Amino acid sequence: MLTILVDGLAYGMLLFVLACGLSVTLGVMNFINLAHGAFAMAGGYVAVVLVNGYGVPFLLALPIAAIAAGLLGVVLEQTLYVHVYRRSHLDQVLFSIGLVFIAMAVVDYTQGSQQQFLHLPNFLKTRIDLGVVSLGTYRVLIICICGVLALALQAILTRTRFGARLRASVDDPVTARGLGINVNAIFAATFGVGSGLAGLGGALGAEILGLDPSFPLKFMVYFLIVVTAGGAAGMTGPFLAAILLGVADVAGKYYFPSVGAFIIYTLVIVLLVWRPNGLFAAASGR
Repeated sequence: MLTILVDGLAYGMLLFVLACGLSVTLGVMNFINLAHGAFAMAGGYVAVVLVNGYGVPFLLALPIAAIAAGLLGVVLEQTLYVHVYRRSHLDQVLFSIGLVFIAMAVVDYTQGSQQQFLHLPNFLKTRIDLGVVSLGTYRVLIICICGVLALALQAILTRTRFGARLRASVDDPVTARGLGINVNAIFAATFGVGSGLAGLGGALGAEILGLDPSFPLKFMVYFLIVVTAGGAAGMTGPFLAAILLGVADVAGKYYFPSVGAFIIYTLVIVLLVWRPNGLFAAASGR
């Protein structure tokens, strides 16, 4: 039971890192970026190529993958995304879905369609024996990294000047510019950080989830579930929603293998009926 709980916790935290960038762009920047999974896929493939192809140490490949995905996000934000910020949500959805299919075609052409997994170093393939439970070292590493990131993101958005400037830039960009805030730079930095976190999640999840050209579409539903169920107003809601969904998904597939894949969707329906605007939103009246 404890092993399943730890595996579910690791999976949930991995979902959070993969989805938190979408939570920022959707909830804070009010931009629907369904191509978020493409940046996760980019980070995952960078890590796979570096580790499997060139023998780069895994722990060094993680920040490189995050930086590469973040730089890609900044470039695309400055050249493409900036033109659709003020467009309708339908335009944003169609635009980002188009980018998903372009990314899938590029990856299929350059990396092939076969699923790839990242080769972990031997020290991450061991298990930690605590007597009552045996924990996988790699799962523990994921929990530690993702936990630190969750705390750091929440602090940055709510307790720093950058977070205040970001919220001001979204709420009233004209006034923010009048106060001397470089709105374009704020948006580019935020988008880059969100893309970098997605890339980090893709690199961390490459061994667990696997990588193939359909990755952005395959996990798009999970990203949206985390943001929708947790609420897009901050990091706490998506973090707790990701953990809840991760544990429910792992436990459901273990105890009820024939219907386990449907448990996560049932749980999401219950959460949305109970809290339509997210876990930390006020309950809606009738």
